[in-house]
Amino acid sequence: MSASIRNLDDLLAEGVSGRRVLVRADLNVPLDKQTGEITDDGRIRAVLPTLGALVQAGAKVVVCSHLGRPKGAPDPQYSLRPVAGRLGELLDAPVHFATDTVGESARATVDALADGQVALLENLRFNKGETSKDDTERGAFADQLAAFGEAYVDDAFGAVHRKHASVHDVPARLPHVAGRLVLREVEVLSRLTGEPERPYVVVLGGSKVSDKLAVIEALLPTVDRLLIGGGMCFTFLKAQGHEVGTSLLEEEMVETCGNLLARADGKILLPVDVVAADAFAPDAAHDTVPADGIPSHRLGLDIGPETVAGFTAALAGAKTVFWNGPMGVFEMPAFAGGTRGVAEAITKTDAFTVVGGGDSAAAVRALGLDESSFGHISTGGGASLEYLEGKTLPGIAALEN
Repeated sequence: MSASIRNLDDLLAEGVSGRRVLVRADLNVPLDKQTGEITDDGRIRAVLPTLGALVQAGAKVVVCSHLGRPKGAPDPQYSLRPVAGRLGELLDAPVHFATDTVGESARATVDALADGQVALLENLRFNKGETSKDDTERGAFADQLAAFGEAYVDDAFGAVHRKHASVHDVPARLPHVAGRLVLREVEVLSRLTGEPERPYVVVLGGSKVSDKLAVIEALLPTVDRLLIGGGMCFTFLKAQGHEVGTSLLEEEMVETCGNLLARADGKILLPVDVVAADAFAPDAAHDTVPADGIPSHRLGLDIGPETVAGFTAALAGAKTVFWNGPMGVFEMPAFAGGTRGVAEAITKTDAFTVVGGGDSAAAVRALGLDESSFGHISTGGGASLEYLEGKTLPGIAALEN
C-alpha cells in the first residue's frame, strides 16, 4: 500500500474518544432465501478487528455497508437488520440499527450514540445515489453520509473496486484512513504482484473465462503454472478441439482461449478427466469420463480424480499459491470433490497461500476446511482479481488522495 495512505493506527493515535467515526464495511453476506438467516458470517468477522479497536478507544462508530443488488430503493429482502443482530453478537454489545440510510432514523440513531457504541445504517444501495454514475447525484449522497462522521475508515476491501459514493466520494469529504482489513489485503496482494517466491502457481476456476480473461493475461508472464478448472475449463477444452457436450461454454471465447494456450508455453494445465452428469441437479446420474471424451448429451460439473492428482502434483513444490474460483459445483456434494481435493492440496504445501475471495472463500467454509491452514483468505473476489490485473481501484485511490 502506498506510503501516503494513513491507517487505523494513525487515527487512533490522534484520539477518537467521543468522536464519530464512519466505517465503510463490507457486510454483503449471503442470506437464506426462505429464512433470511445469514449462511456465512465471514465478512462480518473480518471487520471485527477494526470495529473492536474503535469501540475500545471510545469512538462513536457508525457502520455503513451494502448487501445484494437492490435497485436504488428499499427492498426488505436486502435489509441489513439480520447483520446488525449478528454483529452485535460478535461484538458482545448491542448494535443500534437505523431503518434508513441517511434519513430521520439514521440521524436519530447516530445522534443517540454514546462513546464506544456502534450503529449500523440500512443498506447503502437503498439510495440510488450510492451507485449512481452521475457525479453530482453520487456527491450529494456522499455529503449526507459524510455528515455522520468526523473521520472515515474504509475497511470494505470487497468494494474498493467500485466507484461508489461511500467508497470513492466520502473520503474526499473527511479525514480518511485504511482499516485493518484493507491494509492486510493490500499487503498480501502486493506480495503476489511484486516478486513472489517461486515456483508461483495460480489455480483459477469459476464459471466464465470472460470474467478471468484480464487476470489470465496479466498473470501468464509471471506465473510458473496456471491450473484451470471449474466451468471455464470447457471453453479451453473446446479450443483444443474436444467435445464438451452440454457443459458451460462461451463460444465467443474459444478462439481467445486457443490463443492463450498457444502463448502459454506449456504453463496452463487443463483437466484430464471430469465428472459428467445427465443434468444440472444434485441427484443427477453421473460418472467420471476423460476430458476429451465427454458424451454429447452430458455436462461436466466437476474435475475428476486424475485431474485432482495432477493439480496436487503441480502444487506440491510451490512457494506461492493464489486460488480463485471453485473447481466444480461444490454446493452439490456429488460435485464437490474437485474443489475439496485442490483446496486440501493447497493447504499441504509449504507455500504462502492466498484464497482470492468470492466463491473460493465460501467453498472453504462450506466444505468445513480449516481457514487457518491458508495464509490469507481475501474478502473481495472481484477486488483481488482487479488488483492482480494492475487496475487502479477507486477506493484505494481515494485513500491515497
